[in-house]
Amino acid sequence: VKCGTTDSSVASHRHIRMATRLAGFTGHPVGEEKTGVAVGIDKGHVTTKRELKPKPSYRKGKLNARTKFVREIIREVAGYAPYEKRSMELLKVGKEKRALKVLKSKLGTHKRAKAKREEMAGALRAQRMKS
Repeated sequence: VKCGTTDSSVASHRHIRMATRLAGFTGHPVGEEKTGVAVGIDKGHVTTKRELKPKPSYRKGKLNARTKFVREIIREVAGYAPYEKRSMELLKVGKEKRALKVLKSKLGTHKRAKAKREEMAGALRAQRMKS
């Protein structure tokens, strides 16, 4: 420890730094309106909220009618990939967990695998309804 400081003062200084870093993670619900006071949980200047129009990025991932139609046509023409066929077979037998594992290894993430499993189950349901 440099400059004649004691261990306790260094430790207390670290504690203060940690406390300021974690401010805002108290779990206290943040109020909609500021209080106009410089200290406290809802501190800050009182302002009126403006109504902002939604950003175009909020539409990202929303399915278009045309896109849906094109995907249906491609699915009719190209059919299913081998890993999709395998997962459908596993679902027919009733091995949902195994199907999920196969899809996860092919698609990379658990979330994508679950979505694909639901899609394949829906395709099986549609085939049963048709016949």
